[in-house]
Amino acid sequence: LMSPELDNTELAREADLLVQNFQKDGAREAGIFHHLITLPTYHTAALSTDILSEGYFGELGMLAYVRDVQRQEIRREQASVKHQDLAGSNIGDTHKEYFS
Repeated sequence: LMSPELDNTELAREADLLVQNFQKDGAREAGIFHHLITLPTYHTAALSTDILSEGYFGELGMLAYVRDVQRQEIRREQASVKHQDLAGSNIGDTHKEYFS
């Protein structure tokens, strides 16, 4: 079902329902809790990097990143926007303020 022409067919709807319930049904039948998070994580990272690189290394340059990534992170209030804080860089700033 990789062809867009099949997207609105009965076969596609059946396949989508099967895929949608795949993990839940398989885990239930096996009596375990399991998520295949590495599969979508790997592919989302690869796809988003490919899409970003088209603009970033094309005519848009840094605007491709700011428009398509950074602004979206900010608008969704994602913690990753402040990645320096997640790495602890704000701790030094806090200590400087406290001890001065």
